[in-house]
Amino acid sequence: MKLWEKGISTDAAIEKFTVGKDRELDVLLAPFDIVGSIAHVNMLESVGLIAEDELPQLLEALRDLYHESLKPGWAIEDGVEDVHSQVELMLTRLLGDLGKKIHSGRSRNDQVLLDLKLFTRDRLERIVNATNALTEVLLAKSEAHKDVLMPGYTHLQIAMPSSFGLWFGAYAESLIDDLRLLHTAWKITNQNPLGSAAGYGSSFPLNRTMTTRLLGFDTLNYNVIYAQMGRGKTERIVSYALSNLAATLSRFAYDVCLFMSQNFNFVSLPDELTTGSSIMPHKKNPDVFELIRGHCNKIQALPYQLSMITNNLPSGYFRDMQVMKEMFLPVFDDLESCLDIAAYAAQHIKVNPNILDDRKYDHIFTVEEVNKLTLQGMPFRDAYKEVGRQIADGVYKPEKSVNHTHEGSIGNLCLDEIRNKKEEILKGFNFASVNRAISKLITG
Repeated sequence: MKLWEKGISTDAAIEKFTVGKDRELDVLLAPFDIVGSIAHVNMLESVGLIAEDELPQLLEALRDLYHESLKPGWAIEDGVEDVHSQVELMLTRLLGDLGKKIHSGRSRNDQVLLDLKLFTRDRLERIVNATNALTEVLLAKSEAHKDVLMPGYTHLQIAMPSSFGLWFGAYAESLIDDLRLLHTAWKITNQNPLGSAAGYGSSFPLNRTMTTRLLGFDTLNYNVIYAQMGRGKTERIVSYALSNLAATLSRFAYDVCLFMSQNFNFVSLPDELTTGSSIMPHKKNPDVFELIRGHCNKIQALPYQLSMITNNLPSGYFRDMQVMKEMFLPVFDDLESCLDIAAYAAQHIKVNPNILDDRKYDHIFTVEEVNKLTLQGMPFRDAYKEVGRQIADGVYKPEKSVNHTHEGSIGNLCLDEIRNKKEEILKGFNFASVNRAISKLITG
């Protein structure tokens, strides 16, 4: 079944190629397609395109189909082109010709636009919640180990004193900036394209404000051409936000892998969170963090893939956009899995409290000595040369303590301020109102 069928059979090879992976991928969109249809038929009834006594039948059938679509094994039948065709087919089997009325005022173009926005909105909420959970783990680890010193590096050369409180807290605050970018992606996603039809509106008296309210969107994509142009643009913007988050995770994973090596010996994982070697019985490999790094590096390529598909298209709809679903829809589960396992593994990271007992780290305290001499009245440049002379003469002896008090330093991590920043960003996501709107559509 094809919604555009006009009695002419499509060449089998052409059909196979043009359908591509839509049948498999559209299963992910099915619940969202049905929710969009529930909002749409409510609107159609309000403008007289569906009779008052027809609406309850359509709503009951669509709600039953919604719950069916959530069950494992729900699939698009052979010979059915996509999720839109499948839902209309199932509805027509239940209600006869009444089921055919739901396409009034819609095109598959604005249907898939809507489905993708509802899907993306749902998955962004899960990503935000998983990011928040990982951030809380890192903040807790930062607080627990705020007094444990470790070397800080520049150019991979030992540089100045750092602490595990600083290290864990740095990634927590990095994730908060990632949340800020996710919020921008959410706001761009949370605009209603329904009613733009094929990109040029409809002569039906549609009430787009009504569907915006019913579906919990913040606002509309008002211009119908721009609503259609939003296909691809929304995915690119979201992918940049996901890529940015993946970059933070990848960098954290790299640090853990580096710090777990025996050459560093800064952190360790319990044996049950590591893997071994088939020939080297001593091995305890940080595979979990290596795989996080690998997955997240792959995710960082997504914006460029999407850009290459869309950056030379003029306005209007083109089938090229179908290809984007193959890489865009699965990325959310990949990233959410990385976030979840990173939070789980990070909870079990053990820190080495005695790193600085090794004399090779003595020189990280030279800046502390320079600053002490400066506070005693010696000009900074003279103090710098004096400590340099002591190092060259082999007489430098470190005082292994630090007294950093300014905001964000070893002695003043500002964890409450960092958490407050996070909570303020989270308030900007109107998850509760969106979920209330969707729940009302599903339950009546």
